[in-house]
Amino acid sequence: MKERMLAATALLVALGAMADGFTLVGKETRARVVVGANEPEYVFRAAQDFTNDVKKITGADLALTRGNAPRPGDVFISTTGGSRLSRPHSPGGSRSCATDQKWESYDVTVNSGVLAIAGSDARGTMFGLYDFIERYLKVDPLAFWNGVPYPKAETLAWDSVEIHQSSPTFKFRGWFINDEDFLSQWREPAGPRPVRTAKGLCSVVINHGTMEAIAEAMVRSRFNLIIPCSYIDPRVDYEAENLAICARRGLFLSQHHHDPLGLGGFMFLNHWESKGKDYKYSYFSHPHEVEDMWREAARAYAKFPDVVWQIGFRGISDSPMWAADKSVPTSDEARAQIISDAMAKQVDILKEIGVKNPYLTATLWGEGAFFNEKGLLKVPAGATIVYSDNSSGWWWPKDFYETPQDAAHTYGLYYHHQLITAGPHFVPGVPAARTFAQLKEAADRHATEYIVFNVGNVREFTYGIAASQAMTWNLGAFDAEAWTKDWIARRFSTQRAEWLSLHNMYFKAFQLHPVHGHPMFLDGHLAHNVWRQLRRDFVGALAAQKKGKNTFPFEPATNSYVRTEKLDPFKTALFKSNHPVMGTWHDTYARLRAQEASFAQAERLARTLMARAPAAEQDLAFDAFVYPAAFMHAFTRAMAEFTDAFDLHALGDTSGAAAAAQRGLATLESAEALDARYCRGKWADWHKCRVQVPLPKIIEQARALLSSIP
Repeated sequence: MKERMLAATALLVALGAMADGFTLVGKETRARVVVGANEPEYVFRAAQDFTNDVKKITGADLALTRGNAPRPGDVFISTTGGSRLSRPHSPGGSRSCATDQKWESYDVTVNSGVLAIAGSDARGTMFGLYDFIERYLKVDPLAFWNGVPYPKAETLAWDSVEIHQSSPTFKFRGWFINDEDFLSQWREPAGPRPVRTAKGLCSVVINHGTMEAIAEAMVRSRFNLIIPCSYIDPRVDYEAENLAICARRGLFLSQHHHDPLGLGGFMFLNHWESKGKDYKYSYFSHPHEVEDMWREAARAYAKFPDVVWQIGFRGISDSPMWAADKSVPTSDEARAQIISDAMAKQVDILKEIGVKNPYLTATLWGEGAFFNEKGLLKVPAGATIVYSDNSSGWWWPKDFYETPQDAAHTYGLYYHHQLITAGPHFVPGVPAARTFAQLKEAADRHATEYIVFNVGNVREFTYGIAASQAMTWNLGAFDAEAWTKDWIARRFSTQRAEWLSLHNMYFKAFQLHPVHGHPMFLDGHLAHNVWRQLRRDFVGALAAQKKGKNTFPFEPATNSYVRTEKLDPFKTALFKSNHPVMGTWHDTYARLRAQEASFAQAERLARTLMARAPAAEQDLAFDAFVYPAAFMHAFTRAMAEFTDAFDLHALGDTSGAAAAAQRGLATLESAEALDARYCRGKWADWHKCRVQVPLPKIIEQARALLSSIP
């Protein structure tokens, strides 16, 4: 029976070039949806999404069933062949040896009255259905997160239906739900996280319904892999349920780069502390204890069918192991050898617990990129080496360009739409054209086995996510301007040229570093670089005044913008963009004012276009354009005002300093006031938790600083 079904499906696909028409919902007709009898759960769930979408659009209920004998008028959803990593498999989602099948390709055609959606593997079938939903039903894959409404229609019928999609440019395409402060408490958490975490970060587990919405948006967008969040403990039932939710949707599971085999530093500390042991999370000081925990975490992940295993070793809270263990040797060679030994042992442990031919990734973040550049890391053969952009999507590190590739490895990417401490976090900061340029460089260097995008809390980065989806499926056909025009056209019925102009104006408003060329005043930069520096120096100036002194603090002699001090490997790899070197305070002030003026112009245009837009499109306009421009305008202006206050105070003008600081505080409060519109409806508690860019705390500190000015 299975062979006859496959042959019938193949025939339908082969004859599909005829591109016949099809009626899904007519005035008197309703198509039946038939899912192949042997299709996995995630394909059937996609079919359920399909019938739900049809009901939202037309009000019609479509019959949904399983079977292998479609009849004219049916939608037939089936798989034509096997896949290299199709499930079920032995524990941990081992790789099979089959490499002759196309990866996630699909065809959607009509023949003999049957609308056939057929993939080369089960995920290809699922993605073919979601592609049809997007193209023909006009349902935005990210509608839950970006607010794009469902279309309405009485009938759904087409003169022709035809989609032919070959295997995607990037094989594994994932999201990393990282630094997820908004997501963590937006809805009632699934439970407390039973591990200590840095400064209370991610101290609760994401609501299961929220994870369902994330997983559904991912597969609708045709991504196939997820790192579900930071600091997961896979041994805890309600944590494991979030992994199960993603697995049931057909997503490959992987781990944060500081959680090899699923073990994070806080999970380690909590475990041994409960046993009365005060161990350092270090593969140098306590290798056997770390290995015991690797086994435990790996067994918990191996219960799931498809796992892409992260290997490597980093310390507590995404820092190097030597940050908490001062006994770690200081030489680069010795440190790299510890990490290399850890990776080799992790491979042995996977074999030991029964994972056959595990799919391995080694993400070269921070010191990993530095050691790789020096040729000091020994990554196990067969692993995918993952280069990180080490910034907010603007540049690849030296090891990406300079280290030779070899046949023992495949290569992939870790790319940031969101980045803690540096930004973007509240608003987007990477235009599609820049992402395309970076991915094109990677494709030219054959780094297309794997790509994971750091998407933070998701909602802020739906533009970048959607652009990245288009690129990862067909990089060669991507045109940033044409894609952006289409992105705007799918949201706004009028003023499309003006919206495009505003889009370009917004991304050009960021001041670029004069040496390195990346944005130097993203929201995270403003909060973690400019504000901290201002506050430290301002407090120092106030203290000096109380002692009868009134001198400038240290002022760089030149605007070199180049970091000259010797840094450790972690900081060397990251600080060029995470913490860009500024020039003199006067130069910083001028650049802040220039960025402020640009965002002021963008905000004025955004508010004007929103006022002219149809009422049904105004919430979309606010979220996509007004809020980002207004937030960056206010945040940049506030930092400029406090910079002005600092200089005025240093010059002895305390009244002028107080007035400038008061303006800065008022501007910060105006940024906070934007929440009244942005956090509306289902998003009412969206900013309930703001750990990464702590605007309320900055406002509190600004008030205290203002009150301390004589």
